[in-house]
Amino acid sequence: MTLQQLHYVITVSETGSLNKAAEILYISQPSLTGSVQALENELGITIFHRSGRGMTLTNDGLEFITHARQVYHQYELLLDKYGNSEHIKKKFGISTQHYSFAVKTFVEMVKNFNIAEYEFAIRETKTREVIDDVSTLRSEIGIIYLSDFNRKIITNLLRANELEFHRLIECKAYVYIWRGHPLAGCSSIRFEQLSDYPCLSFEQGSDSSFYFAEEILSTNEYPRTIKTNDRATMLNLMVGLNGYTLCSGIICEELNGPEYIAVPFDYEGDTSDGLMEIGYIVKKNVILSKMGTIYIDEMKKYLESYAKRKV
Repeated sequence: MTLQQLHYVITVSETGSLNKAAEILYISQPSLTGSVQALENELGITIFHRSGRGMTLTNDGLEFITHARQVYHQYELLLDKYGNSEHIKKKFGISTQHYSFAVKTFVEMVKNFNIAEYEFAIRETKTREVIDDVSTLRSEIGIIYLSDFNRKIITNLLRANELEFHRLIECKAYVYIWRGHPLAGCSSIRFEQLSDYPCLSFEQGSDSSFYFAEEILSTNEYPRTIKTNDRATMLNLMVGLNGYTLCSGIICEELNGPEYIAVPFDYEGDTSDGLMEIGYIVKKNVILSKMGTIYIDEMKKYLESYAKRKV
């Protein structure tokens, strides 16, 4: 088994296609196929299912690719620090719940590098996929939140996938609406005031669970609900239907625009379930890359600046 073979199977797993992987790797498809088959024979496992739809990982392949990414990631870090890495296009990816500040931080991080020399990726996706992406090192960093309600389930899931959660900020829930909303002038909004308007939430897929919801207070009974899977559509529904969602209140106006506001949510009692602890997850015992370190530093600066504005 060689580092080159690890690089090959990682690329095939990411593209799901021998043809696409061969193009990226600048080798012929027969050579790539032979290398993958030789590795499978050496290991005594089948890494990929082959079908007309492409290449998908087997159960053995999923376990192997997780270790392969970790080994290759460490190799790239060593090469970047001690060797001649000019011929390697370095990769860096994050996966995140739908937070505009995570995107803003990503933008600031990328500005530190020559994009032509790097392959950057940011994935706004479902909660479970954020965890899976970091677990398999498809992404180096994930951004999620914990609350009293989901903490036990999410923490157990992180532990099972050998992931660590690092706290960044704690914040109360806000109602996110557009400036033309009938409730936009309120200093705070109670739950009963929202009954005439649709509650917007991000879809979590077929294995969705209250515990994976991105929105705080997901167990409340909302008489009108609409699910979506991207932030732009949610913003459009806020305007078109006077929809709302519950969020952290950390809004990047530069990206989302000035047409939207976050109004404090009035708990009218116990506030413990309405506290969001936002943080990042990483694989245990994996050293952050230069890009990862800068990303976390930029996010801390952004969140510290937000906290000062709230004081």
